[in-house]
Amino acid sequence: MEARKFVGVRKDEYNIKQFVKRMFGKGKVSKVRIEYTPVGEKIIISTHKPGWIIGKKGEKINELTEVLKKRFKMENPHVDIDEILHPEFDAQLVADDIALTLERFGAMKYKASAYRALGRIKNGGALGAELRVSGKLPSDRARSWRFAFGYLKKTGDAAKLVDRAESVAHTKQGVVGIKVAILSPGVKMPDQIIIDEEFMNEVKKNSTFDAQNGHDPAGPEVEETIRASQVPSSRAKIKKKRKSTRNSVPSKKDSDKPASSGKK
Repeated sequence: MEARKFVGVRKDEYNIKQFVKRMFGKGKVSKVRIEYTPVGEKIIISTHKPGWIIGKKGEKINELTEVLKKRFKMENPHVDIDEILHPEFDAQLVADDIALTLERFGAMKYKASAYRALGRIKNGGALGAELRVSGKLPSDRARSWRFAFGYLKKTGDAAKLVDRAESVAHTKQGVVGIKVAILSPGVKMPDQIIIDEEFMNEVKKNSTFDAQNGHDPAGPEVEETIRASQVPSSRAKIKKKRKSTRNSVPSKKDSDKPASSGKK
């Protein structure tokens, strides 16, 4: 029973998110988050056009709250707006923008729209980006076109830092799918190490702390490595022994020669 309730709650959340995106239109809303508080439900809408979402004197917000109460049976929904300051780094907004361009000007403008979006992302200072456009482009046979630049992680934990989104454009030729992946400039990668003054000061503090406590952080390890380097390996010993035995055993030519005496 608990599993069914959990699935039902997630299904209702998905329906609410899709309804909010359809209500305000494609390209206006990036993400919709739902948080549960003791006072009631909190719906956070991420957008780069907060004035469009709020409406004149909050008309659209009031209309949305009434619909959430009646249709989705929410007790006390509260709508908040999260403004996106840099829309060129939001994958969902970029994908919706490309989809709207293809729907307005036709699927033949896929290269122009993709390169324009990629240029905005690059000029904004992103570390990397990848755009994929799939569909009947430009002929009746379906193809997939890729536009990319920079540095982009695709596997591992670092791939979770990449913002990914999908969108669909309905054109005369058919349905066109758009996939966007963007690595924002402010993201700090796990394998990224910056050596600056702060980093060097921390290293110096740690070294002074160890020295005050009487622990030399590099002392015993360095001594062990030096001793290991000074001790010859077993292979080197075997080679030396072989060389010495070869020099001591006389060859056949030397044994055949008569021993020369000092007296004539």
